[in-house]
Amino acid sequence: MLQLKIVSPEKVEFTGEVERVLVPGLQGQFEILNNHAPIISILQKGVVEYDKEQLPILGGFVEVQKNVVSLCIEKEE
Repeated sequence: MLQLKIVSPEKVEFTGEVERVLVPGLQGQFEILNNHAPIISILQKGVVEYDKEQLPILGGFVEVQKNVVSLCIEKEE
């Protein structure tokens, strides 16, 4: 399992365990699964998907390290 934390300037949008996270990277969408290599990436406008949830974003950053996924996003209204 992955520990996911999604924060926006307004609040913590989500924190908890998930099986996978799909994010809109600059080169296209990519999926983060258990034991993913460490990475820091810029996110573009798109949709973050985790479990059965979808969160539209305008952009942000993602960091993955030791099964902890941290997203700092600007939420689309």
